[in-house]
Amino acid sequence: MVELVTADDPDVVALQEVPVWALGRLERWSGMAARWAVTAPALLLGPLARIVTELDAARLRSAVTGQANVVLVGPRLLQLNDVGRWAWLRRGRQQRWCQAVDLAGEGDGLVLANLHATNDPALAVPEVARAAAFVAEAERVVLCGDFNAPRHAVEGFSAPIAGIDQILVRGLELVEPAHAWERSRRALGGRLLSDHAPVEAVVA
Repeated sequence: MVELVTADDPDVVALQEVPVWALGRLERWSGMAARWAVTAPALLLGPLARIVTELDAARLRSAVTGQANVVLVGPRLLQLNDVGRWAWLRRGRQQRWCQAVDLAGEGDGLVLANLHATNDPALAVPEVARAAAFVAEAERVVLCGDFNAPRHAVEGFSAPIAGIDQILVRGLELVEPAHAWERSRRALGGRLLSDHAPVEAVVA
């Protein structure tokens, strides 16, 4: 999936739920610099974690492999929730993070913020608000990721799309508005890659 989503040389890729065993391979797969925040620790590392997960991927998912948020560039981090180390290690709750990356460009540059909010809309909505406040001083912002709150709007940003995965912008022109990939675009060798459709947008 990483090779497929970076094949057309995007400037930035924001990922969530990346298995921990894959983190050291992302730069080779993508040809981009990778920075990450682990959100759930792995019970097993390396090829064994992948093999065990593939026995029943739909049921096991990240239980064995752990998971992380990744931006393919160099981030500032904000923890969106208060989860102590013990609760995190025993997997009672996940730490939720927002990664912010300052990107050079024409004019004053821009900030890209990637987040994965808690999978409960009542908790997710204030976490998204914290992420928006984290980058409030920037004039040009891309706020994206898994909001875990359907079609959640953020004041001052572009309108959200259907679903929980979003790309919202402020101070930027959307040449192509955010849209989710069709199932056929993420199918390879008879398999549907990722349980979430990538969301893509083109910004001037």
